[in-house]
Amino acid sequence: MALGILGPETGFERKEGGKNQNIPELVRTLVDNANNTLEWLNGMGANLVHVVIAGGATNPRTHAPEGGGAVGPVIVKTLEKAAKDQGIEIFTDTKVTEITTDGNGRVTGVKAASKEKGDLVVRAKAVIVATGGFGANPEMVAQYNPALKGFDTTNHPGATGDGIKMATAVGAATVQMENIQTHPTVVPHKGLMITEAVRGTGAILVNHKGDRFIDELQTRDVVSKAILDQEKGTAFLLFDQGVRENLKAIEEYARLNLLTEADTLDELAAKLSIPAGRLTETVKRYNGFVAAGKDSDFGRQHLQRKLAKAPFYAVEVTPAVHHTMGGLAINTRAEVLNKAGQPIPGLYAAGEVTGGIHGANRLGGNAVADIVVFGRIAGRQAAEFVKK
Repeated sequence: MALGILGPETGFERKEGGKNQNIPELVRTLVDNANNTLEWLNGMGANLVHVVIAGGATNPRTHAPEGGGAVGPVIVKTLEKAAKDQGIEIFTDTKVTEITTDGNGRVTGVKAASKEKGDLVVRAKAVIVATGGFGANPEMVAQYNPALKGFDTTNHPGATGDGIKMATAVGAATVQMENIQTHPTVVPHKGLMITEAVRGTGAILVNHKGDRFIDELQTRDVVSKAILDQEKGTAFLLFDQGVRENLKAIEEYARLNLLTEADTLDELAAKLSIPAGRLTETVKRYNGFVAAGKDSDFGRQHLQRKLAKAPFYAVEVTPAVHHTMGGLAINTRAEVLNKAGQPIPGLYAAGEVTGGIHGANRLGGNAVADIVVFGRIAGRQAAEFVKK
């Protein structure tokens, strides 16, 4: 979650990372509300105190739980508890099928189908669409970005773009639907993402010859292309026990048997079918860059630690569809806009279902920041709207 060390360069990072396709006022809103959103989450017990650097960033500013565990589950549990403590009912196994409006185009609620309660009609003056993107809808991905046809996805099965479809059915506009991001480090054919924090904590990428080929902390699109250009279109994420000890998220990868482990680099190279001695030479050269404080090969700016503490680990990775940057058009109040650029009365949206915040490429950690910042804005604005 990119919610720390916010200076004048922060908005620039997002715009540069998004190839200047970001909508400026949405970026400004995200940046201006990031710090107080982090404080809000931590005030409810999220304890996001572990800070690492993500690809494309100039400083460590991505926050995770203590020890570096996955941030998503912690935020979900934190917000779920806060909602239940206030008596808010959460419907599970319930699929919204339609956003309803009156003859004037004002939102009147939703229709839904519940496994337990059957068909439902919910009357409401305001509806917030927070259904996520469409990364798990291969037909929709191929429709908007044919180059990604056949790619695996990291997304959960429900990320099928239903919220976008329901909102456009009542007149919502979409923006930048072709902007779809791949995450560079995903286990082939499994859709299991290896968090960017592994590289941010010190890991490197090597190809099947045992050579580094990229600044590992470049933006996701750059690293993804570099991996696809390698033999087999895959690479190995390489790290040591020192990295593992500083990032709790790695324990889950070990539990899932995703890691290849060895006591020496030569032994690891043999297990990976990398030429003998080459991996050792690559790591020796990289460790020299760490000692010198300068990566003479690829210009990596953040050289966190030498890779020198056994055992050593590797996991084969390849890019997969990860985040759909395009989506519903919104303004800074999270109001969904129609094709004329006007708000649809009572309709709000937040998170990956929206478009224009990240431009052509999202920086690591910014999805969670986007979700929570604009989720809060949508909630406040919807609450004010229903009072009118």
